[in-house]
Amino acid sequence: MDDIDDVFVARLMTSELHTVTPDTLVEDAAAVLLDNDISSALVVDDGALVGILTTTDFVDIVAKSQPKAETTVERYMSPDPITAGAQDSVSAVAATMVEHGFHHVPVVDGDEPIGIITTSDFAAYVSSPEAPSP
Repeated sequence: MDDIDDVFVARLMTSELHTVTPDTLVEDAAAVLLDNDISSALVVDDGALVGILTTTDFVDIVAKSQPKAETTVERYMSPDPITAGAQDSVSAVAATMVEHGFHHVPVVDGDEPIGIITTSDFAAYVSSPEAPSP
């Protein structure tokens, strides 16, 4: 069994990414989340991560905008999200997530997104047979 401090982000992250661009309409971004049964999409401009849009952001969208408004993702995304590297310790990333109340942390190589780690990934890891015992 691995000590949690020895486990790297690359082992837990999801590398199948769903992305949108800053000028994607929020309705289209919502469809990406719903069609893929995911709770966040990375916002990418010319291959570089520029933001993240989560289901929580959609609560804000519904509360503040007309349902048919042609509003782009850029207005509601969280710009310049805190990120992790593939070789970062999962315990350090978990501490960051708890500190900030985040549920999603994009994983980058430079400024290019290569994965995402979510609270669901941590839950799956902790419930797996190879998870460290407390």
